Amino acid sequence: MGDENSLQQIAEELQLAVGLLVRRMRAASAEGGVTLSQSSVLKRLGRDGAHTATELARAERVRPQSVIATVNVLQAEGYVERTAHPTDGRRQLIALTDKGRAFLAHREEAGHDLIVQRLADRLTPAQLDALGQALPALHRLAED
Repeated sequence: MGDENSLQQIAEELQLAVGLLVRRMRAASAEGGVTLSQSSVLKRLGRDGAHTATELARAERVRPQSVIATVNVLQAEGYVERTAHPTDGRRQLIALTDKGRAFLAHREEAGHDLIVQRLADRLTPAQLDALGQALPALHRLAED
């Protein structure tokens, strides 16, 4: 299974399957008109807490100007707020609002519900077991 052709085939099939699943999850949770980059910023703030724009840009691997544009839209929609940095008056912290946390919770639930339903409807018990055993390897692939 380790030859170059089989690795190429596995990579292609994995990319196709993961891409299709991600698109289905996005479609199921695409409420609120939030773009992928906006969603990524919201998820990061929800997971890691408040950040400065510079920290967000570094974490998201985009230019600070891009993050500022994204945050401006999210702030206008009420999903995030800016507050003064506690130790540096020149910087601001960006954090989720209650509306932003509620949006993330709803979006996560919609995506989770979709996966649970598809697992139950489309996979046999043996396939579910094999998928469960493959999860550590998938996590390892996704790690930095």
